[in-house]
Amino acid sequence: MTMNFLADLQRLVELQSPSEDLDACRSVISLANEIAVERLGTPARIFDENNRPVFWWGSEKPSIVILTHLDTVWPIDSYLPLWNVDGDKISGPGIFDMKAGFLQALYAIKDIPEVSTKVALIATTDEELGSQTSRDLIKAVSKDADAVLVTEASLNGKVKVGRKGTSMYSIKVIGRAAHAGLEPEKGINASIEIARIVTSLAALENKELGTSVVPTTLHSGTTTNTVPAIATLDVDSRSFTMAEMERIEKAIHALTPLHPDARIEVVGGINRPPLEFTATADLYQRLELVAAKLGQPEVGSASVGGASDGNFAAAAGAKVLDGLGAIGDGAHAPHEHILASTVPARIALLSAFIKDLM
Repeated sequence: MTMNFLADLQRLVELQSPSEDLDACRSVISLANEIAVERLGTPARIFDENNRPVFWWGSEKPSIVILTHLDTVWPIDSYLPLWNVDGDKISGPGIFDMKAGFLQALYAIKDIPEVSTKVALIATTDEELGSQTSRDLIKAVSKDADAVLVTEASLNGKVKVGRKGTSMYSIKVIGRAAHAGLEPEKGINASIEIARIVTSLAALENKELGTSVVPTTLHSGTTTNTVPAIATLDVDSRSFTMAEMERIEKAIHALTPLHPDARIEVVGGINRPPLEFTATADLYQRLELVAAKLGQPEVGSASVGGASDGNFAAAAGAKVLDGLGAIGDGAHAPHEHILASTVPARIALLSAFIKDLM
């Protein structure tokens, strides 16, 4: 790995960029542009998409899209030290997810002739928030592309050929308050209603298909001597197939209360569609052929529970391959790190793959 890569990566990692900090996100996009000028010779196009900064280098109508993000889950100074080298491990906030992946992509394209006419390297700043502001942009650029490559972190070096879709729901039960001691029969107990819902939601999961329905945060009641009038429940549901996600959505929106005078309100739905193998199979087979030509070992593939912007690209009809980024461990965790020795081969593989696709 060149000293330039390490120096550039340290600059990116030490410039902390939590998703919620818009000024920090603007700063990291600006720094990414400085690096692009230094290494690629031309600047990126920097613009706002729904008031969030976006980095776009290369073709305005690309046949190959490289999707990345530069926001992280780490609040300012919540991960210290910001840069630490321990043998082959380099640690820092967002280094694995996914600042190293962004930089590997940038270095992979820097020596490809006329790459800017066919390839776009795009970095967003809201991926860790669910890509609420950038998803339409991602879908628009992906639908006309021949290939969408996502340099999210790998799974032990394996690329990701499947990702679960995600759904988020907030369920509110509206009952009726009453004195818990004097006249509880005049109340409608929202806690009882929400407890029944929790049980019914657990029954919706399908372990064989990898479908999870997880009740998460739960709030109910106001005081210890009052029949709870309001209860709210958040639900996280994930699946590898759209059919399963639609089944869960239909079931949640069809929930009915036990008490005839209670009411249920449901907000939310499918957030990210799944990345299914039908969208990734062709590119994965092609990547393995490229790796073999380079004399590299078999890359390998995996399906994972977490979602990425590759899910949106696949939903737009694109061929997608995910997990082409850094090798390491600890995404969103205190031991987040990359393995420095793996970076050169990873850059070489991505560069050769892009050339093959061009």
